[in-house]
Amino acid sequence: MNKVLELLEPSAVVLNYEARDAEEIISVLGEKLREAGYVQDTFVAGALERERSMPTGLPLGGEINAAIPHTEIQHVKRAGLSLATLAREISFHNMVSPEEEVPVRLVVLMALDQPKAQVEMLMKVSELLQNECLIQKIMQAHTYEDVRDALSDL
Repeated sequence: MNKVLELLEPSAVVLNYEARDAEEIISVLGEKLREAGYVQDTFVAGALERERSMPTGLPLGGEINAAIPHTEIQHVKRAGLSLATLAREISFHNMVSPEEEVPVRLVVLMALDQPKAQVEMLMKVSELLQNECLIQKIMQAHTYEDVRDALSDL
């Protein structure tokens, strides 16, 4: 089974969300993972702090850009992913050129409990995000099942 789909928590998929900024969407997604038992109470603060020093905005070259926020493993109880599509673009700083801002409409928040897993999952998620057809299907999703079906098609 697709590792991203395996870790994606259905109750932590938020579609067409009206976020004010990067901080709000990281908080919303982190709280969903906390409620589902994936992360410690410190997870959201850790993810926000890490985002400030090591931003995760990822220009994809198409009309939709993404961000892949995450934090250290001590904030995580068990591995999981949350995902949000955004009703409108919000700014994240670019992971490669932090002084640049990236207008983002897709956010995948990673909660990983093994150090090596972070790099592997970042690569897997980044790889998926290169698939423009998949991005379109996720952006058009109305339910978790739509997202699951899009990811299952891979």
